[in-house]
Amino acid sequence: MDQDYAQYLLGKTIEDYNLIAEDFSRTRQYAWPGLRSLAKHLKPSDNVLDLGCGNGRLLQIFKEIDINYTGIDNSEKLIELAKKAYPGITFLVNDALHLPFPSDSFDKIYSIAVLHHIPSQELRIKFLEEAKRVLKPDGLLILTVWDLWRGRGWKLNLKYGILKILGLSKMDFKDVFVPWAKKYQRYVHCFTKGELVDLIKKTGLRLNESGQLKIKEGGQKNIFIVAEK
Repeated sequence: MDQDYAQYLLGKTIEDYNLIAEDFSRTRQYAWPGLRSLAKHLKPSDNVLDLGCGNGRLLQIFKEIDINYTGIDNSEKLIELAKKAYPGITFLVNDALHLPFPSDSFDKIYSIAVLHHIPSQELRIKFLEEAKRVLKPDGLLILTVWDLWRGRGWKLNLKYGILKILGLSKMDFKDVFVPWAKKYQRYVHCFTKGELVDLIKKTGLRLNESGQLKIKEGGQKNIFIVAEK
């Protein structure tokens, strides 16, 4: 993908989530049950980064463990909602590709349903390399992406794949726009588990675990990985 277009898509994603922040947050007032299994990796006093924290809902599954939490997101509107919902907690508006932390800062990094919004292989690797940089040695990255290879995902991939073949799309293969309320079109890369695992290994992270995670009853599944620095 042309990097100028990738930068455009990054800006579009920020704008889209600022525009839908209120509605998006209303549908995500609670941490989905399937995410609770990911809290098993936490230990008391861990320094934890929620990378792409949205409205901060992961705090609901972390609240029983005494951790030092920092949430970061590039949507100013979602961070405003997070600060309102969880006063006294550290939330920052910042770009995940240029994290404002020293190297070796965090014991655990959680990134839930974020990486698929990063356009181009080049920037996805940069995202993971930044996460690796701020992880402490032996720290864990716990990451999920949407699994769109079921239901509407096939149709979207077929549609945008044909457009790509015809030269009518600037996006890469397996890149689609996923609608929100039929009004906004969010950029998404449709990962396979194998592709995500390969990407993790390219950054030099050690893969501890991978698989599918059922987020909520009747909802779509996510692909997840647990990787170690």
